Amino acid sequence: MSDISSDTIASLSRAPFNLAPDDIAWVRRTLADLSTTDRIGQLMLYATFGDDPGTVRSIMATKPGGIHRFMGPNLAPGLEATRIALEESEIPPLVSGDLEGGPMSFPFMVPVPNQLAMAACGDPHLTAEIATMLASEARVLGFNWSFTPVVDINARFRAAAVGTRSYGSDIETVVSHAVAYVRALQASGVAASVKHWPGDGFDERDQHLLTSINPLAFEEWEALSGRAFRKTIEAGVLTVMAAHIALPSWQRRMGGTDSDRWLYEPASLSRRLTTDLLRGHLGFNGLVVSDATPMAGLTGWADRATAVPLAIDAGCDVFLFPVEGVDARLMEEGLRTGRLSVARLEEACLRVLALKAALGLHRKPVSERIATLDEARATLASPAHVAKSETIARRSVTLVKQQEGLLPLEPARYPRVVVIGDYPAPLMPIMPRRSYEPFFGVLREAGFDVREYDQSSLPTPADTDLIIYLLGGEATIAATGHGIDWGRLHGGGFRGSMIRYWAEIPTVMVSFGQPYLLNDAPQLGTYVNAYTVQAPWQRAVARKLLGQEAWEGVSPVDPFCGDPSARFSGPLPVKK
Repeated sequence: MSDISSDTIASLSRAPFNLAPDDIAWVRRTLADLSTTDRIGQLMLYATFGDDPGTVRSIMATKPGGIHRFMGPNLAPGLEATRIALEESEIPPLVSGDLEGGPMSFPFMVPVPNQLAMAACGDPHLTAEIATMLASEARVLGFNWSFTPVVDINARFRAAAVGTRSYGSDIETVVSHAVAYVRALQASGVAASVKHWPGDGFDERDQHLLTSINPLAFEEWEALSGRAFRKTIEAGVLTVMAAHIALPSWQRRMGGTDSDRWLYEPASLSRRLTTDLLRGHLGFNGLVVSDATPMAGLTGWADRATAVPLAIDAGCDVFLFPVEGVDARLMEEGLRTGRLSVARLEEACLRVLALKAALGLHRKPVSERIATLDEARATLASPAHVAKSETIARRSVTLVKQQEGLLPLEPARYPRVVVIGDYPAPLMPIMPRRSYEPFFGVLREAGFDVREYDQSSLPTPADTDLIIYLLGGEATIAATGHGIDWGRLHGGGFRGSMIRYWAEIPTVMVSFGQPYLLNDAPQLGTYVNAYTVQAPWQRAVARKLLGQEAWEGVSPVDPFCGDPSARFSGPLPVKK
């Protein structure tokens, strides 16, 4: 313990850890008993894809600090795989998840929307209720750490990696919802992690594909991204995720010039950003986790042998998604060569153990850290939780624009409906594929004759009274852009890409994902943002189109994408 300063030890009693003397004693005792190899292991958080018991046992044999669970579609094997991880760990592991809702949701949990849908409800108290509900379900599955909330800002509508994952474009909206979420989630026993430090949404490129840049002048950054992080730190957030995003304006303040490559170094590898700015300037005293280290924002910046020890030496405490059998060795090599200091290794390990103590993991048997299968089934997607999900769906769906006289839809006026659907692929193969059956069901029950679009028999005014576009595509990783792929929707190659039906046939477009599709269809008359494709939102949209429910959602972004022409709705087509 000689390399750990007394001030670092004392910091464990302060926010956000707030450890009691007995907890600090456990942290110090546990650290002292760990070998160098085991200390490095505590910094590693491995990804587990699916629920194979052998894979989990292989990872846990390396004595990692924790695992990140991408669970499969079935509850029983998913629960068992996590239980194995808990039972085979001498030091309680962190079990993290991207509990963002939307496309990241597990099918056995309550449907939870993405953050943009929550912001559309306009009520941070409701966001807190969702965080509490989500934490209760996460805990029965063994999760104790969520990589949420996202505090990025929808500053540029083409920033596809932000989109529906953010609370919107207004900084005060972002702050109010993020603070409410952090407080509620952590009060329910799950650590939060605000991301993506130092702030995304200003670069249209994705850090999964390259080292992206926050281009704000430092004073602007302080008022926007910096404010979001500062306020969540003041709210007690336990962890921050350091992204593969650069902040040149701070680097210039630290003496950098435009001729310096390090002006654009990612925060995950930057001592100036993670230690000096985050810990020094903003006063963050909690744990810093790197963003996923297989991302090109890191791998395109430095070779693995350099990046692995540098991430920890720069100020990260947890190395996210290491390469099994490779990165722990590279960390140890970095320690031998001086790329990673002993003091920084011990400090990082100390914070990992402090987070575990702050969550009370060292005091809880496995039976308190994960539920039995019956207990999980009683909690997950309970009637009360499902009712809350339906409430959010009702309140979030947003009518952006409508043609006069089109709504509400009535089967007497529009009996023959053609649906042109874009069916979003799952984010990962282990996740279930979505369908639009919940939407179809409401329309058919109301008496509409609904048929799906057939490229071999294109709709005409003679056989079609209404066209409804249903488009998915929530914000996702490794996206190079977003918009409407008309050629894929209509078929027929470039000719199909030029078809527009709404001048001849009444048309409604619903986005169950990105809120910016009017950028590709500004002349469209009736457009709805539903934000997420999950079943409660599909049913809510259908009921609202039929006039069975009022429209309540308020857009947290500019759905017209700065285009004044997109605000206009022309007359309904003349019925022939």
